[in-house]
Amino acid sequence: MTEIKLEELSNEELLKREKMVKSVTYTLAGMLFVLFALSMFLTFKKGFTPLTVIPIALMPIVLANLGSIKKIQAERKLRGL
Repeated sequence: MTEIKLEELSNEELLKREKMVKSVTYTLAGMLFVLFALSMFLTFKKGFTPLTVIPIALMPIVLANLGSIKKIQAERKLRGL
């Protein structure tokens, strides 16, 4: 998959990408938090389940997206948006 260079995006495309990445990241983080809480509840009720590992395994996606948000914000600041 090719990396989109932020410098090549127009101002509108950059703002649209930032909005999209933020909404996806925060939604994923919220869902992972709920999944983690439910898996902890199940762990205490029934013992260890494979469901407990899923939120931990998907956390790097959230961290990578947070890095993308920081890069986009840096580009916005560079452009003065």
